Amino acid sequence: QVQLVESGGGLVQAGGSLRLSCAASGRTFSRCSMGWFRQAPGKEREFVAAISRTGSITDYVDFVKGRFTISRDNAKNTMYLQMNSLKPEDTAVYYCAADDNSIITVSRNLAEYDYWGQGTQVTVSS
Repeated sequence: QVQLVESGGGLVQAGGSLRLSCAASGRTFSRCSMGWFRQAPGKEREFVAAISRTGSITDYVDFVKGRFTISRDNAKNTMYLQMNSLKPEDTAVYYCAADDNSIITVSRNLAEYDYWGQGTQVTVSS
């Protein structure tokens, strides 16, 4: 089992920044590739970014490339999502997730993630 807890969400004006954190406990964090997903009201949960076990591979959905940065600190069992130049359309509940089966690669597929946090709300005002 891996327990995940997100933090760092909040209300920010368009153009502002937030840094989300995902703290992990339980099974060895460094054995899991990790991902960030988001879900806006009335929409399906969607992939945002992912990072491999060592952090050597990252993947971003097109609409956040150049604005968001995913990273991890395995010594602290924590993953981060630095979000800059935020837009109102970034408003959503952001979830972190762990995949303990992907050895080298990362996945955009929600179904491949085994553990999920409870989510943190990000609201961007115009």
